[in-house]
Amino acid sequence: MRVLALLSVSALAACVAGAPGSDVLDAATRELARSAVNSEMSRRLPGVNVQPYTDCVIDNSTTAELVSLARAGASSDLSQVAGTVGTVVQRPETSQCLSTAALRGLGG
Repeated sequence: MRVLALLSVSALAACVAGAPGSDVLDAATRELARSAVNSEMSRRLPGVNVQPYTDCVIDNSTTAELVSLARAGASSDLSQVAGTVGTVVQRPETSQCLSTAALRGLGG
């Protein structure tokens, strides 16, 4: 329940640009979203260090997608997380980031 309350406040803060404390709430939302994405990426790439791939998804997500990922992760809505990750991964910028991360993982 506390997580859902935090997410509600976070979503409100995202609507009010520059509101006092919004940086802390944005960071909390990003961390919850990061956790959800990390779990999804681990499911898709078992046995791989998925942190660089998670970073690509987080860095290329919109604010609305980050809030959605955070909420879905907090409520264990795995299909929502998977769908949002799939949408973000299809973007050219994300694909480029993922390719670069994969090359680095291979020592390239």
